[in-house]
Amino acid sequence: MINGADTAFILAAAGLVLLMTPGLALFYAGMVRSKNVLGTIMQSLVLISLVSLEWVYLGYSMSFGPDVGGVIGDLSWVGLKGVGTAPSAVYATTIPHSVFMIYQCMFAVITPALIAGAFAERVRFPAFVAFSLLWAVLVYNPVCHWIWGSGGWLAKLGVLDFAGGLVVHATCGAAALASVLVIGPRRGYGQTNFMPHNLPMTMLGTGLLWFGWFGFNGGSALAANELAATAFVATHLAGMSGMAMWTVMEWIKLGKPTTLGAASGAIAGLATITPAAGFVGPNAAIVIGLIAGVVCYGAVNMKSRFKFDDSLDVVGIHGVGGVSGTLLLGVFASKSVNPAGVDGLLAGNGAQLGTQLIGVGVVCAYAFTVSWLILKGVQAVIGLRITEEAEHQGLDYTEHSETAYN
Repeated sequence: MINGADTAFILAAAGLVLLMTPGLALFYAGMVRSKNVLGTIMQSLVLISLVSLEWVYLGYSMSFGPDVGGVIGDLSWVGLKGVGTAPSAVYATTIPHSVFMIYQCMFAVITPALIAGAFAERVRFPAFVAFSLLWAVLVYNPVCHWIWGSGGWLAKLGVLDFAGGLVVHATCGAAALASVLVIGPRRGYGQTNFMPHNLPMTMLGTGLLWFGWFGFNGGSALAANELAATAFVATHLAGMSGMAMWTVMEWIKLGKPTTLGAASGAIAGLATITPAAGFVGPNAAIVIGLIAGVVCYGAVNMKSRFKFDDSLDVVGIHGVGGVSGTLLLGVFASKSVNPAGVDGLLAGNGAQLGTQLIGVGVVCAYAFTVSWLILKGVQAVIGLRITEEAEHQGLDYTEHSETAYN
């Protein structure tokens, strides 16, 4: 039976999650050089169209359609056949099936957009489009079904992911690592200081992402209820504590805090709480955010040691954050917070941490391997990188015949 309040809440949440994609575009665009602003924004915005189309005609059915062996959904819902205003018998039974579908669509849109930060300033637009479409079909959809789809094998195993620590952040982090290894660094990496060109733009993007994250995590309760409130509160507390800890870490190391560090810390906290938001209380959420500030800060600062050019820190923030949050769920989860959930290590159920570790290993290995193969395939067929001259001129002019600033 449809509940009007639940329906209105998830419709609003879907809008908030959609807002995260242009928010991400601004977040990333402020961190690149001025000659690559529009190219960076375009990589996020084009996915609103591309992935939404894929979702309607293939992705939703693969991700949430009737189960085939725990691995994938069948093609019963291709073209949204049978997905109407009546509730689904399986998913979110108090809202129209179409509302659940469009809410999940927004997750599918932003996930490949996150990957783009790793190879910013050096990939051809046609190659980006081809990679993103193939990645959505071959990585996002299967992993989504394994964890969130009815009958998914990781869900049956007991792996939990409230709002996308594995499905979104771990997959994009693994793909980002693969892309950095296949594509290679920007020309001049290690000799040239690639300074952000517009940090106010990045801070504006941070605000939009934080705002949208309330729909991302709160909406994952799929109803306007106590669980949504729990996730909403946990989201904010982890974001603010991640920001605080990153700022402190930076202050200790550099002697001064930076706005980019504050933004990075907030996103790290938000990414890390994502899998656990509906399973932990406020104090645990703060601790998770603090841990995110330490772990993700350390991961970002390790990239220079390993000499890989993860341009906008996708691996260090989203990959490490998503994995850390998934494991911390196994530590801090409590049935006193969510009776439909599980107890974690601190509540006497250490086995859940082991289950979460299996989920992390499987998802990261699969996402990395398939992403690497897709990248190699695109590289062989149409080429991934722009030319040296194009990289010197910038994506805006060479890929789009535009400039952001006159």
